[in-house]
Amino acid sequence: MMAELGGPLPREGIEAKVEHDVKEAASGTMLIKMIVLDEPEPGVVAGCVTLWSHEEVALAQEEPISETGWMVLPEFQGRGVAKAAVRALLELARDQDRWGPVHAFPGVTNGPSNGICRSLGFTLLGKVDIDFADRILKTNHWVINPHTDLP
Repeated sequence: MMAELGGPLPREGIEAKVEHDVKEAASGTMLIKMIVLDEPEPGVVAGCVTLWSHEEVALAQEEPISETGWMVLPEFQGRGVAKAAVRALLELARDQDRWGPVHAFPGVTNGPSNGICRSLGFTLLGKVDIDFADRILKTNHWVINPHTDLP
């Protein structure tokens, strides 16, 4: 699941990251949605999709950007659940009217995630190197305006 992100994150620091994410989600500055396939069985989670705002140094922008990312457990991949979840999150971002254009940075070799961006109407802006967990990732830079670009 983390292969395109350079492998699993180190065990050290995971509790702090989860604590940070919980606080951000509770305050509304980050949207974290679990991908649940069967409403009657909410304990079975296929993955998650997230939207957050941050400064992206690699883009040399003065304003923070909104970014989305997603992960689906291997046993649920290839079923279209990530695409449906990303679309639902973009619809929520549109309805909340506070996130602006949404960026995504899938690895250049991540065919499925790049396909999700392409099929949902994101525009490919080019390639960019992104620092993720002290790893430099070669990514495609996609952007979509949920108000005008969702098919």
